[in-house]
Amino acid sequence: MTSQVAATLQKPWLDQAENPFVRIHRVTKKFGDFIAVHDVSIDIYKGELFCLLGGSGCGKSTLLRMLAGFEEPSGGRIEIDGQDMAGFAPYDRPTNMMFQSYALFPHMSVERNVAYGLLREGVSRAEARDRTAEMLKMVQLERFAGRKPHQLSGGQRQRVALARSLVKRPKLLLLDEPLGALDKKLREETQFELIRIQESLGVTFIIVTHDQEEAMTLASRIGVMNDGEIVQVGEPVEIYEYPKSRFVADFVGSVNILEGRVTEDEANFIRLGCPDIGAEIHVGHGFSCTLNQTLWYAIRPEKIRLTRERPEGRHNNAKGVVEEVAYLGNLSIYRVRLDSGRVIRATKANLSRHEDGAITWDDPVWVSWDDTAGVVLSA
Repeated sequence: MTSQVAATLQKPWLDQAENPFVRIHRVTKKFGDFIAVHDVSIDIYKGELFCLLGGSGCGKSTLLRMLAGFEEPSGGRIEIDGQDMAGFAPYDRPTNMMFQSYALFPHMSVERNVAYGLLREGVSRAEARDRTAEMLKMVQLERFAGRKPHQLSGGQRQRVALARSLVKRPKLLLLDEPLGALDKKLREETQFELIRIQESLGVTFIIVTHDQEEAMTLASRIGVMNDGEIVQVGEPVEIYEYPKSRFVADFVGSVNILEGRVTEDEANFIRLGCPDIGAEIHVGHGFSCTLNQTLWYAIRPEKIRLTRERPEGRHNNAKGVVEEVAYLGNLSIYRVRLDSGRVIRATKANLSRHEDGAITWDDPVWVSWDDTAGVVLSA
C-alpha cells in the first residue's frame, strides 16, 4: 500500500470518491433580521471527530442545534447518512446531543441516568442493563454505578453524560462545549479520554468549542467560524501553520502579524518592505501578488529566535529590547520592543532548569527567523 493510499484511507476527506456522512449545504439561519448562520457548507465523514471552533456568537451552537433538529434552517439542506433531515424531529434523527451542563437527573443513580433513554424507548430492562454496563465499562465508571451525580467529580459527571449520550448508539454525537465546566488539568485529561472512546466506538463526533487548544487536541479537522460563516476548514496543522486569513491566524494560537508592501516579486521568493520592523522581510517562496501591493506576514512566536548578537544577513531580523518576560514552566514568553516601536512576541522552550546568562528584562536583543517560518496573507 502506498503512503498516499494509506493517508486517503485514514483521511476520507482526501478521497473524492468518498461520500460525506454529514452534508451541510448552503445552510442559513435567521432570527428575524439577524443572520446567525450564513450560507454554510461543510462535508463531514464517518468516524471523524470534527470541531466547530469560534468565539461567542459566531453561530457554531446554532449550527449544532440545526443538526440536532432543535432549530430549522431558514435555507439550505442538512443530510445525515444520505438522508435529508428536513422535517425530522430531534427524536427521529440518528443523533444524540450532549450539553455543556450535562443535564443529569440528580435523584437518579449513575446507572439509571445512563439507562433512562433506553427505557423510555421501550428497550427491555435486561437489554438496557447490559448496554448500560457495557457503556459504564467503556467510560471506566463501573464501580460508580450506584452513586448519585452530586457524589461524583466534574470529570466523572462528564463521562456519565457521555455514556448516556452513547448508550443509544447514535450514528452521530453532537457535543456542545462538553469540557467547558472542567478545570484546565482535568480538561486536558478528559480530552484524551474522549479521543479514546470515540476511536473505540467509531461514532462520528461533532464538537462545538471556543477553546483553540481543545480543538487542536481533539479534532481530525476543524471548521473555524466567524460572524455566522465558515472561514476555513482543515486539519489542525493546516489551520495553525497555514491560515488563510488574518482572522484565522490571530484566533488560533498566538501570532505576530506584520504589514508590508511588496518590493520584489520573483517566482521563488518575494520581499516585503516592513516599517513594523524597520527592515525587509524575505519570503522563501513565490506568492501571487503585484509590486507595491499591501500584504501581511504572520509568524508564530516559537518560530522567532532571540540572540544578543546580530544575525547574518540583512533580512528577517530586527533589533530591540526585552520589555517583559513571562515564565510558564515549560516555556518563557518574551515581549521585545523593536527600535521601530513595534512589540514582537517570542517564545523559548525551557530545556534546562537553569541557564547561565539567559536573556532577561531590559536586555538588548535581536529577533530573527528563517525565510520559511511565516505565512503571507492577502486578507
